[in-house]
Amino acid sequence: MKTKALAGVVFAAVSTLATATAASAAPGTTTDFSKGDEGWYAGPAYDGNEGNWIDTSLGNGAPALHTRYVETFGLNWLNSSNGAFTGDYGRFGAVTLGIDVLANAIQYDGREVSRNLIVELRDYDNAYGGMPYTSVWYNLGEISAANGGWKHYGVTIGDTASSMLPSGWGGYGGTELEPGLPPGRTFADVLAGVDEIAFTTFTPGYVYGWTAYDVAVDNISISPVPEPANVAMLAGGLGLIGLMGRRRRSANKRA
Repeated sequence: MKTKALAGVVFAAVSTLATATAASAAPGTTTDFSKGDEGWYAGPAYDGNEGNWIDTSLGNGAPALHTRYVETFGLNWLNSSNGAFTGDYGRFGAVTLGIDVLANAIQYDGREVSRNLIVELRDYDNAYGGMPYTSVWYNLGEISAANGGWKHYGVTIGDTASSMLPSGWGGYGGTELEPGLPPGRTFADVLAGVDEIAFTTFTPGYVYGWTAYDVAVDNISISPVPEPANVAMLAGGLGLIGLMGRRRRSANKRA
């Protein structure tokens, strides 16, 4: 009876912890374009030869947002209206951002090239020295037709309360020629007021010539990360239940 009672207590505790852990990891959001654009749009091109539409034939498991510009300096996929991707990132503690990309063609001067894909979190309310916004950004890697199909890109921010820029992250808004955060601004400051998220081929501090793009994006996601302590406690509780189950089976065999 004691074993059963203890098992019930452990199971109830683990169930409660599992619910709390799931709650701490919610709400995650993925835009797969099956319900429309959900606030995502491509930034303006620099001439009239442009196209941007939800394409049901290219999706990576669903429709995709297809962008085709004949001549532009670079691409932006932006969202400033979907509250799941904007606001105070400090509400997450830790969070993972992800996107799937299909580069059909990226051509500069008639030849295929690659471009960096940057994720940038922008704060328009605290701009400095005439700059349009303050931001933090991360290079997710290169997009290129040579990738041969859909490719997933992502990054995890392990501590949204960090005052220092994490490894690999840069800042923008101090000066235009030398990207960096303005005086007195921290990584956490910017994340506390994200007005716009951008996946972009524009790397702060760099410029490119006129380029033709045919690129699709899909499954744009934001996923809060459960706290390690909760995960460890959940694993330990499940392990204890498993151990008790093995002991009970062993006792039954001896009987």
